[in-house]
Amino acid sequence: MTYVVTDNCIKCKYMDCVEVCPVDCFYEGENMLVIHPDECIDCGVCEPECPADAIKPDTDGGLDKWLQVNAEYADKWPNIATKKDAPADAKQFDGEEGKFEKYFSPEPGGGD
Repeated sequence: MTYVVTDNCIKCKYMDCVEVCPVDCFYEGENMLVIHPDECIDCGVCEPECPADAIKPDTDGGLDKWLQVNAEYADKWPNIATKKDAPADAKQFDGEEGKFEKYFSPEPGGGD
């Protein structure tokens, strides 16, 4: 089992999760984070830290797409282990529907 970052992270990109991860398995894209499924140790400490409720265990139903997105982009984006500030307009996008189709960027973030 692993945890996955889902679409509510897009354009919110809070990084409270990064700060608590004991194995540094988060990777940074331009406008979201992902978890590397082969590095996640299933400790669960990241899930309650996410203000956007964007982190879910992969055992929750309907997350196959997100497991694939996390796996694909964790191999392409830089690792991040240090918390940065969320975008200034993050609250504006929290909870918006259809964010993947509207806003997802495959571009990498800055990482550490």
